[in-house]
Amino acid sequence: MSIVALDQLWVYLSGHPLVSLLVTLVAFIAATRVNRMLGGSPLLHPVILSIVLLIGFLLLTGIDYPTYFEGAQFIHFLLGPATVALAIPLYDHLDRVRAMLVPILLACCAGIVTAVGSTIGIAALLGAAPETLLSLAPRSVTSPIAMGVAEQVGGIPSLAAGLVLLTGSVGCALGPWILRLMRIEDPSVQGFTMGLAAHGFGTAHSFASIGAMAGAFAGLAMALTGLLTAFLLPLMTALLGV
Repeated sequence: MSIVALDQLWVYLSGHPLVSLLVTLVAFIAATRVNRMLGGSPLLHPVILSIVLLIGFLLLTGIDYPTYFEGAQFIHFLLGPATVALAIPLYDHLDRVRAMLVPILLACCAGIVTAVGSTIGIAALLGAAPETLLSLAPRSVTSPIAMGVAEQVGGIPSLAAGLVLLTGSVGCALGPWILRLMRIEDPSVQGFTMGLAAHGFGTAHSFASIGAMAGAFAGLAMALTGLLTAFLLPLMTALLGV
């Protein structure tokens, strides 16, 4: 097959939505294998490695993001059902959730206030610009909510999304070590802590490394934190004068 024929074939394939879907799946599979080869380091999470691979692919091939998303939207669509599916393991532990409802809500509020207050305080001391502060504030919630909240309060949504990924990676790296140091062995507390601090990354880690109960409480923490942050963050930033 000649170079001209290959070039024509690529022009045809690059505009086909299924190519983006295939490349996304291949990138994630490759990133997962690389992560395992490197000892499963949370700092090199498959999601982050996949993003790097996909950015490189798009730059190398010259495919713009709207064209890529025509195919990748099929995976994007599954995010909704996957999130709703977290309710299934949570339902299995509904009695325990009811028994811990007050501590759960208090822990959620305390976690949000601590995360936002410490983040804004440290960044302000280091001289960060107001837009950066408002982009940092929602870093502990899942990406779609963080981007929406950042835009609402005057931050930069794309920066907020990147900081969410970094927070998830660091949370997965430090969270289990801190839990062991504090001798916390209750899987519901472990999972809730990971979901609160590391959102989706922490939820996936809880399901994979701790168990179904931990995963259920991590999913609950992720959902509650996102919901409460959407309401509380604008008030907190106004009170802090950001």
